[in-house]
Amino acid sequence: MWELKNPKPVKLIIGTLAANVDALDAAQKAIIDKFGPTDLESDTWPFTQTDYYKDETGPDILRRFVSIETLIDPGSLAEINLDPGFIEPSKLILASTKNFSHRIYIGNKMYAEVTLTYDKGAWRHYVYTFPDYRQSCYHDFFTKVRTRLLEQLKSCH
Repeated sequence: MWELKNPKPVKLIIGTLAANVDALDAAQKAIIDKFGPTDLESDTWPFTQTDYYKDETGPDILRRFVSIETLIDPGSLAEINLDPGFIEPSKLILASTKNFSHRIYIGNKMYAEVTLTYDKGAWRHYVYTFPDYRQSCYHDFFTKVRTRLLEQLKSCH
């Protein structure tokens, strides 16, 4: 018979896209108000891989990630109505409102996908991984978040 185990907590990350730094800062304040303090913040990068968001934000889009200090239950991902994801020691999971062949329904009209896998000291992408998530600057930030998660998990024991 199977022994059911609760999953280990994970590190919530939220990516923001905006037309300028002031809008990114306002988004970060809203994130902190909703989820609590952040412990890591990425640099701000130009988002040039697609023009999908151009109508909403204009032609010059910026991207920034933050990680939330308090660990979360991975089962709560569907309840977070932003651009959320989480990092486990072995992978980066992203939530989406759009279904596709590689996505699994997680409730609340949300889907999730394994976007990157951490293997042999590096992040590995898949054929469906968004182009921006293949960038080394993103991987460097995700590695910092992963390291922070491992520290937090170690201190829980």
